[in-house]
Amino acid sequence: MLSSGLQAEEGVGLVKVQGSEALSDDVGPRAQHPEAGLDLCYVTDNIIATSGPSGTYPQLAYRNPLSQLVAFLDKKHGENWAIWEFRAEGTGYPDSEVYGRVKHYPWPDHHPPPFALIPLIMASMRNWLKEDKERVAVVHCKAGKGRSGSMSCSYLISEEGWKAEDAIRRFTERRMRPGFGAGVSIPSQLRWISYVDRWTQHKKTYVEREIQVMEVHVWGLRDGVKVSVEGFVDEGRVIKNFHTFSKKEREIVRGEIKKSGGFADAVTAVMGMNNAEKNLQLKEAEKLEKEEKAKATTDTVTKDKLHNATGDVVFRPSHDLILPTSDVNIDFERRNKAGYGMSMVTAVAHVWFNCFFEGQGPENASKNLPPANSGVFEIDWEAMDGIKGSLKKGTKGFDKLAVVWKTVEQPERGRRTSVVINEPPPGTDVPETGAADWRGHQYNNPSPGQGRNLGLRSETPASRDVSQASNTREEDGIGSDTEGVQSYVDGGVKGHSQVQQEKAVQVERKKGPLPLSSDLPGPEHKFADA
Repeated sequence: MLSSGLQAEEGVGLVKVQGSEALSDDVGPRAQHPEAGLDLCYVTDNIIATSGPSGTYPQLAYRNPLSQLVAFLDKKHGENWAIWEFRAEGTGYPDSEVYGRVKHYPWPDHHPPPFALIPLIMASMRNWLKEDKERVAVVHCKAGKGRSGSMSCSYLISEEGWKAEDAIRRFTERRMRPGFGAGVSIPSQLRWISYVDRWTQHKKTYVEREIQVMEVHVWGLRDGVKVSVEGFVDEGRVIKNFHTFSKKEREIVRGEIKKSGGFADAVTAVMGMNNAEKNLQLKEAEKLEKEEKAKATTDTVTKDKLHNATGDVVFRPSHDLILPTSDVNIDFERRNKAGYGMSMVTAVAHVWFNCFFEGQGPENASKNLPPANSGVFEIDWEAMDGIKGSLKKGTKGFDKLAVVWKTVEQPERGRRTSVVINEPPPGTDVPETGAADWRGHQYNNPSPGQGRNLGLRSETPASRDVSQASNTREEDGIGSDTEGVQSYVDGGVKGHSQVQQEKAVQVERKKGPLPLSSDLPGPEHKFADA
């Protein structure tokens, strides 16, 4: 435990610094630069990937100190460095602390970006790097891994002619310690890299269109699953829940969705029994389950019974479900009733896809044809994105998913039909998107799904008609994380210490901005126009 009460980020080790404990990557998954002693790497001679630096406390205790990062870059590269940051949660430092030499293209953690950002990011990096061979581009997100890796690989593919697999391999080799997995591992981010590869091979043309989700087909749907459709707003800084399907919008076309297991089984599957505290939680869960069994007897679930407890379902929105961009996210959450106003989140998963690419847009552009104006995206449960960028999803929620979509073509109603986005030519001005509040104040209300995990949650009455696509007691609604959900399982979603830490952070935020690092040298360089 950190002496300051701070929690270490997952996969990051501890070292002693000035008599207190701080975070280091010495035993973590990411490789540390041997000369700088910082959490950064040279992907190539001209691209540096680093975790998000900070000039304020408490983050300064466990992230790259901004003053040290700036000092290293000044020493090694003089005026020839600039930053590209991708943090919708805020950079953790004001632009002035890096001489204003920073480009902002933020989007939420653990997700791919709106594809419309990629031509801008690639062009702005290209303009900077191609003007002088001595220049370097410093890319960072929070961990310097998923978002930074996606854009590093995208640049190598689109501007340097690398093959996608070679770019992904290079980033892993330079960013990660051997045996600690891939640098870019989130399935949807890897899907976006494949989109960039196709975009590069076919004229670098992208067409942004409004998308209408017509139907969501789910095979082998288990009980207690909530299905939502999300998309980007606010230039990609925010993921908005556009619709959560209700029971009235659900049609079971084959099979019957039945209660697949008891609450104690769900606790065992999600939490495990690794310590006495979790054993106590299991006993409490078993007590709750006995009360549930008094109302309805639940048999032990075999594979055959589990198969028989699933159904093939079609969700049809009761109104036109239209997203403002071609980027679509389908989000799933599975819960088991626990009684006493509680539920157990047993599965969390989502998937992003882009309808321009799923409609063969790049390939059609090479033939001077428009992209398809409708299509079907399909994916299996195992290929879905998991919790917080991991592959962990919990208990299985379904077998297979298919999303039926079409473009919105209503010019008579004043709706745009499509916007063609090309990569800005060399030497031209490239616009940025708006930066998030560097202090993170705007992130008090994060995008849906951010920070979700498995474990016990309280229910709220706000979602009585939310689709439980099958709960056996469908009259009972279950709330979502954005509807006042609280966390109760220590060692699961959020332990007591983490909840207390988050409360303390909120108190500190109300006091106003944190003090900046005092040892950072004043600005000496101006940002050169690229």
